[in-house]
Amino acid sequence: MNDPLTEQASTGVAGLDDVLNGGLTRGRLFLLEGHPGTGKTTVGLQFLLAGREAGERGLYVTMSETEDELRATAASHGWSLDGLDIFELVPPENLLDEAQKQSLLYSSDLELGETTSRIFEAFERVRPDRVVLDSLSEIRLLAQSSLRYRRQILTLKHYFSRSDATVLMLDDMTSESTDKTVHSVAHGAFQLEELSPDYGAERRRLRVLKYRGRHFRGGYHDFVIRTGGVHVYPRLVAGEHGGRFEHEVLPCPTPELDALLGGGIERGSSVLVLGPAGTGKSLLSLTFLVGAIQRGGRAAMFIFDEERGLLFQRALGVGIDMQRLVDEGRLVVEQIDAAQMTPGEFTARVREHVEAGVRMVVIDSLNGYQAAMPEEQALVLHMHELLQFLNRRGVTALLTVAQHGLVGDMRSPVDVTYLADTVLLLRYFEAAGRVRRAISVVKKRASAHEDTIREYRLGAQGFQLGEPLTQFQGVLRGVPTLVGADLEKQLIPDRS
Repeated sequence: MNDPLTEQASTGVAGLDDVLNGGLTRGRLFLLEGHPGTGKTTVGLQFLLAGREAGERGLYVTMSETEDELRATAASHGWSLDGLDIFELVPPENLLDEAQKQSLLYSSDLELGETTSRIFEAFERVRPDRVVLDSLSEIRLLAQSSLRYRRQILTLKHYFSRSDATVLMLDDMTSESTDKTVHSVAHGAFQLEELSPDYGAERRRLRVLKYRGRHFRGGYHDFVIRTGGVHVYPRLVAGEHGGRFEHEVLPCPTPELDALLGGGIERGSSVLVLGPAGTGKSLLSLTFLVGAIQRGGRAAMFIFDEERGLLFQRALGVGIDMQRLVDEGRLVVEQIDAAQMTPGEFTARVREHVEAGVRMVVIDSLNGYQAAMPEEQALVLHMHELLQFLNRRGVTALLTVAQHGLVGDMRSPVDVTYLADTVLLLRYFEAAGRVRRAISVVKKRASAHEDTIREYRLGAQGFQLGEPLTQFQGVLRGVPTLVGADLEKQLIPDRS
């Protein structure tokens, strides 16, 4: 029996091979469709270049672009097409002699037959292992009817199958886009799409419409076109990933915070930090992150909202030298532009660092991450898969969410509290003529925790936690009422 691995022809796009569970079945005909500009030609070139690397012959039949344009496209990606055969199929001129004018045949009949014959001649001359036919819209226009078009595609399919060639047909969907003739004939069909959000760069995604006899990863998968080709980011499926790790409890940086959290946070769990702007969500997350690094682990922080240099400067104010940790290779900090990056690419970035040994991930914040999503529900689904993946790999995740408002009843732009294992709530409150900050743990799945509310400060000494505010009532509303007699013992002393 043949080795199953040798029966697959790589597409030349690693992420697409992953989606297709190995690549394209050899000796079969496949359809790649999408509107102009979605990257079909680039994928077709990568398919042939992958074959060249494997010692296979490739033929590119172009009817919609000239050979010069095709070589210019390859050069823009830094590729050379040496070793590949390019056949520029120029449509025959619609000029008939006197004998042909008396014929009952239309010019399209003659052109279609001649076009097919010239494709076969080029194939016989090259005898390639891989073929790209660009594009089917020309053949569809010459066929002029669905019946003749289907018969023509079947003719091409049977001809190529006898030669055991793997064929990728490109369709730009510029005419009769509702015609699914090739979908039923092809062994597999893939669709590329380009979306235009109200703001930011265009978004591209692909979907496998069918693949006979093969299990593939369904749904939409983000991809981008950059110098060097198409990069596909397969949709994350947490169930495909797993690993064994010790379910240990990670102590917190300070004894008071450790007591508040009932001994610390569990490895592989997720922690959500909620609070209005300015309450110190980022810096609080950094204290956990530094604690993980001091225990010998590596960490990664993805920042959406704040400029990297400003964050480094603020961290120095609480005694955390982030630049030194980055230089030592113990911390990775990436600034993410939500208007430029797709959710799939972001997930791929996180996976890359996790597979490189990162054991704690900070996402600051989900407000910025939400901007990359078409709708809130998509964010929840993305986060669910991402957090499940991190949990299975034993990676602790810290997420921050900025709530609308400063005091009183506040709303979160997205509710992911049910996804997190631990939820920390930060609040402003007024007492003794000053604006102060309070922290409480409102949820912790793995163990018991304090149900108290404590004042905290972030300063040069780091994260400073006060005593439980037992003599106040209404702290979470922002304007508490003093119900005890000793105010000074409840608040952190003012050292200014």
